[in-house]
Amino acid sequence: MKLELRGITKRFGSLTANDSINLVVESGEIHSLLGENGAGKSTLMNVLYGLYTADEGEILLDGVAHKFSGPGDAMAAGIGMVHQHFMLIPVFTVAENVVLGNEPTGALGTLNLDVARARVREISDRFGFDIDPDALVEDLPVGAQQRVEIIKALARDAKVLVLDEPTAVLTPQETDELMEIMRGLAKSGTSIVFITHKLREVQAVADTITVIRLGKVVGEAKPTESAADLASMMVGRAVDLEVHKNAPVLGDKGLTVTNLTVVGDRHDKVVDDVSFTVHGGEVLAIAGVQGNGQTELAEALVGLRGVSSGTIHLGELDITASSVREVIDAGVGYVPEDRKKDGLVAEFSIAENLMLNKSFGAPFAKGALIDFANRDRIADELIEEYDIRTPGRDTPAGKLSGGNQQKVVVARELSRDLNLFIASQPTRGVDVGSIEFIHERIIQTRDAGKPVVIISTELDEVAGLADRIAVMYRGRIVGIVDATTSRETLGQMMAGVSA
Repeated sequence: MKLELRGITKRFGSLTANDSINLVVESGEIHSLLGENGAGKSTLMNVLYGLYTADEGEILLDGVAHKFSGPGDAMAAGIGMVHQHFMLIPVFTVAENVVLGNEPTGALGTLNLDVARARVREISDRFGFDIDPDALVEDLPVGAQQRVEIIKALARDAKVLVLDEPTAVLTPQETDELMEIMRGLAKSGTSIVFITHKLREVQAVADTITVIRLGKVVGEAKPTESAADLASMMVGRAVDLEVHKNAPVLGDKGLTVTNLTVVGDRHDKVVDDVSFTVHGGEVLAIAGVQGNGQTELAEALVGLRGVSSGTIHLGELDITASSVREVIDAGVGYVPEDRKKDGLVAEFSIAENLMLNKSFGAPFAKGALIDFANRDRIADELIEEYDIRTPGRDTPAGKLSGGNQQKVVVARELSRDLNLFIASQPTRGVDVGSIEFIHERIIQTRDAGKPVVIISTELDEVAGLADRIAVMYRGRIVGIVDATTSRETLGQMMAGVSA
């Protein structure tokens, strides 16, 4: 099925998220939609899927104009969408999830699961998905859950399939398998719109690339374009995608974690007997698929989550049972993985957010009173130093783009005298220009002799920043390896194979 979007415009108040966008996806084509965070990619696809109604423009399928009042209309017209966050019921079987909302019934109106099972098997066999229709979704690995989402769309005869950041939670091997599935679907005639910010994947699988910047199409490209050229199209300037660093100069032990065990919200061991050491002047990257204990490990290191057993030492100081305030006072900087939930107060100004962790003392307070002149001076200096794009220090942090919000968090944490820097998903949802800047600052911190811990699911980021890599799987470290370790080996470790 050929998809055409003509002059699609979508406004939210005074903000124009999509500005007269034209897009053509040929039948059987893998068409990548590339752009910075907030460029308007997902908004455009939500218009296509009937979640939003366009203010202007039209949608054509095989030359016929359509108007969708909801996802049901889009699905009926042959459009399927796999969202970044899966829409599955964990306690249902695969077959039950696939037919949810479109249940086959028998003569008396009873649910006919045999029909559902047969449909899952037919699609699974045709495309090599290897999915058991009777398996509980909660028992499946994330790669298999994603295949269930694709089966859901195909079971409703989707001829156009939208994949929104489909590799965000996959291992490298699962990503390769997904790309093979995409190629098979395209060969069968399915049109695929592939939304991603990972240039390596775009170059590997796309037939055509459309680049969106600030809600407008700025050009089309072929996957043979260099990653640097694609990145510059995305942000409107040249971007250096390589992380430049010298060999590490190791200092004393900065962080020592010994036999650390942390119990999660479900009373299970989310961090299980983990041990590692980080020296001053090095970056230890903790890699793994999201949900294998990395989040809880970071929270335990900074005092946000209690420790069941084991110890955490910052130099000679035992901080195992320290409060968050005591950890901060010990010189630990922390960039949380969710900046909106844990890193910023959206309603506070940039200046207020930049003083959050030191508001009670120098240099931001004199006695019980805030030193507003000093606070504003420091804010202006950090805004300039960290290239925070804002009308001014009094702008609420929630009004900034994702990349600039992240820069506020990074500026606040790195502007203190640190003994340890921990950054969890430091560039999640950040455009390539801001990624370049944040990576530079992390390496500068390491080169200043500080121990640095990076927790990231992005293998390119891990390989670029790390001096050593620890891979977590189901709460345990399966191995600590050199940063030159191949992606294939790292991918196997992320699936639980010990180094």
